[in-house]
Amino acid sequence: MANRLSQAAFLSLLLASVAQGALAESAFNRVAAFPVASNTPADQDAKAQTSAEIIAATEDGKTLVYTSSPLKAVGMIDITDAKAPKALGSVMLDGEPTSVTILGQTALVAVNTGESKSKPAGKLETIDMAAKKVTSTCDLGGQPDSIALSKDKSFLAIAIENERDEDVNDGALPQAPAGDLVIVPIKDGAADCAGLKHVAMTGLAAIAPEDPEPEFVAINDAGQIALTLQENNHIVIVDGKTGSIVNHFSAGSTTVENTDAKTNGKLDFTGKVEDVKREPDAVKWLDNDRLVVANEGDWEGGSRSFTIFDTKGKVLFDSGNALELEAARVGHYPEKRAGKKGVEPEGLEVATIDGVKYIFVLAERASLVAVYRDTGAEPEFVQLLPSGISPEGAVAIAGRKLLATANELDLVEDGGARSHVMLYELQDGKPAYPQIVSKDKDGDVIGWGALSGLAAVPEKPGMLYAVNDSFYGNQPSIFTIDATKSPAEIVDRMVVKRNGDNAQKLDIEGIAVDEEGWFWLASEGNSDKLLPHALYHVNKKGEIKDEIALPAELTANETRFGFEGVAISGKGDDTVLWMAVQRPWKDDDKAHVKLVSYKPSSKEWGAVRYPLDKAEDGWVGLSELTFHDGFAYIVERDNQIGDKAKIKKLYRVSLDQLKPAKLGGELPVVAKEEVHDFLPDLKTANGYVLDKLEGFAFDASGKPFAVTDNDGVDDSSGETMFWAVQMKAGM
Repeated sequence: MANRLSQAAFLSLLLASVAQGALAESAFNRVAAFPVASNTPADQDAKAQTSAEIIAATEDGKTLVYTSSPLKAVGMIDITDAKAPKALGSVMLDGEPTSVTILGQTALVAVNTGESKSKPAGKLETIDMAAKKVTSTCDLGGQPDSIALSKDKSFLAIAIENERDEDVNDGALPQAPAGDLVIVPIKDGAADCAGLKHVAMTGLAAIAPEDPEPEFVAINDAGQIALTLQENNHIVIVDGKTGSIVNHFSAGSTTVENTDAKTNGKLDFTGKVEDVKREPDAVKWLDNDRLVVANEGDWEGGSRSFTIFDTKGKVLFDSGNALELEAARVGHYPEKRAGKKGVEPEGLEVATIDGVKYIFVLAERASLVAVYRDTGAEPEFVQLLPSGISPEGAVAIAGRKLLATANELDLVEDGGARSHVMLYELQDGKPAYPQIVSKDKDGDVIGWGALSGLAAVPEKPGMLYAVNDSFYGNQPSIFTIDATKSPAEIVDRMVVKRNGDNAQKLDIEGIAVDEEGWFWLASEGNSDKLLPHALYHVNKKGEIKDEIALPAELTANETRFGFEGVAISGKGDDTVLWMAVQRPWKDDDKAHVKLVSYKPSSKEWGAVRYPLDKAEDGWVGLSELTFHDGFAYIVERDNQIGDKAKIKKLYRVSLDQLKPAKLGGELPVVAKEEVHDFLPDLKTANGYVLDKLEGFAFDASGKPFAVTDNDGVDDSSGETMFWAVQMKAGM
C-alpha cells in the first residue's frame, strides 16, 4: 500500500509539474537587430539609402531575404544564430524589388521596372541565393506589388498594382492602365513563365471598377488566393488552380470612437473618425474559412484597425480603437498622424508556434508589432513588440519560435536611425518591453511620449515625476511614475496651465521639486520659433505662478540648445536653482558649456563652466542635472544613434565646486568624475542604441533611475527605455 501511495503521489506531482509548465508564462522578446546598411555592396555608397520592406525565410529557417527598394537590391542575412545575425550581402537588380518569397534555394522577387506610373512594367526575377545572381526572368506585364507561393509549391500569385499617381488629379481614381492578378505555375521547381496567367480584376469593386489597384496576396491551404484592392476597399478570393473568382466583397466602412483624431500637439482620445473606409493593405489567412486584413488606408480611408472576415465577407471581428489605445499606453501613439490614419496597421503575419496560433499586426506609424492569439472568435491581445521605424513586412519561423520584421525607413540623410531587420524569440518568462506604461485613469487612457526629465517625489521611494517636451506643445505635462511596478507605471498626468488654459510656448526639459512641493521647470528656448528660454514656478495644481526670463547677459549669446535640467540646493532665502545648458553658447568655447545658477530671493544669476567630452561624430552636450548626497550628477551624451553612439555617460561634480561667478566675466571651470557608462544599459534592449538619454534622478530612497526620450514617435522608433541604474557602490 505504501508503495502504491508513493507511486500515486509521484504521479500527482508529475501531473502538477506538467500543468505548471503548460501554464508557464511566455513572451516574445527581441533578441537582435540587424542594420541592413551592413549589406550594402562595397561598390555602392555606404551612405546610400537602404530599406527592409518585405521579408521571407528559407525552409530551414536559417536565412532571411528582404527587399530594399531604394537600393534596388535584395539582401540576405544568416540567422543560424538568431542572436548574432550576419550579413550575407545583396544582389543588385535593375529595378525596385517590391516583394519576395522563397522556393528551395532560390528567391522569387517581384521587381518594378516601369519608367513612370503611367507606363508601368515589371518582372519576376529568380535569384540563386548561393551564387547571388539572377538566373531567370519573367515579364509580368505591369508593376507588381505583393507575391506569395502556394503551400503545395505549385504556383505563385502576384498582385499587379499599376499604382495611381497621387500628383495626377489629386490622386483620384480611376487612373489607367488597370492592374490585375498574375498566377505563375511552378514546374520542375522553377517559375514557368510560359504558363503565366493574367486574371482580370476589373468590374468588381464599386469605387473604381475599371481601376482595381491590387495590393496584397495570400494563399490558403486549399489553394485559394485572397487579394486586397486597397484603394477600392475590396477583397477578392480566386481559385489559384483555375484563376476563377470564387467570391468578392467590399471591406466596408466603420466608425472608430474614443481615438485621437486631431493633430494638435496633444494626446486626446475622446475623438472619433466616422464612416471611414477600411482600405486594407496586407491580408493573411487564419484558416481556409477566415482571413485577416490590416486596414492601413490609402486614398480615402484607413480605419486604424485590423479586421477578420469569413470568405463570404461577413465581419467576424474588428479591433476598432484597441490598437491605438494600446499604442498610447506604451508611448507609441504617433500624434503627428492623428489627423490622418493614426497608427496605420499595414503588415501582417500569422503563424502557429508552440501550438498557439498568433496574429502579428504591424503598425507602421506607431513602429510597433501587436501580438494576438487567434481564439477562433475575438483575438486575445498578448503583447506589443518594439520595432524599428516603420515596420513593413514580417515572417515567422515557427520551428525556431522566431519572428523577423523588416523596417523600411532609413534616416541616413538626417543622421538618424538606419533601416533594420529585427528578430524576436518566444521565450519563457515575462515580456522585456515595454519598460514603462501608462495606467488608465477614471476610464481614460493617459497618452504620453517624449519624456525629457525626471525628479523624485519627495518622501515616496519608488515614485518619480517626469515631464514631456515641446513635441506636445498643447499638452505640457508633469507625469507621476510608480517605479515599484514592472513595467513602471505612469499613474497620473497633470497638465501645466497658464491662466486656466494649457500653457503654450514651453519646451520642458528639466524638473525639480522645492521644499513646498511646488515644481521648478526648465524650458529650452528657440527664438526662431518665439519660444523663450525660461524657468517656470508651478504649484501643486499645475498652475504657472512665476515665469523667470533669462537676463540679457545670457540671451545675448543664446542658441537654441538651452536648459536641459534643473536642480535645487539650499532652502528658504538660500535656495539656488542650477540649470545645465545643453551645448556651448556663443560666448563659450567648443570644449565647455555652462551650468547656470539663479537665486530666487535676490534674482541673482551666475554660472560656472563644465568641460565636455570630445565627440567622435556630431556633438556632445548635457541632457540632465540632479543633486544627490553632496554631488551634482550630470548626464552627458553625444547625438549619435546605433553603432555610432559612443558617449552616453553620467558624471558628477562636488557641490562645493558650484560657486557661481557673475555673468559676463571669467567663469570658473569645475572638475568632473565619471560614475556610470549608460551604453551597456542602452544595449540591453537588443535593438540599436537610442540617442536621447534625457532623464536621470534619484528617488527618495537614493535609488537612481534613467529614461530616454522617444521624440513623440516622429522619425523615431518610439521606444522608451526606463530602468533602475545599477551604479558602482559609493557613486
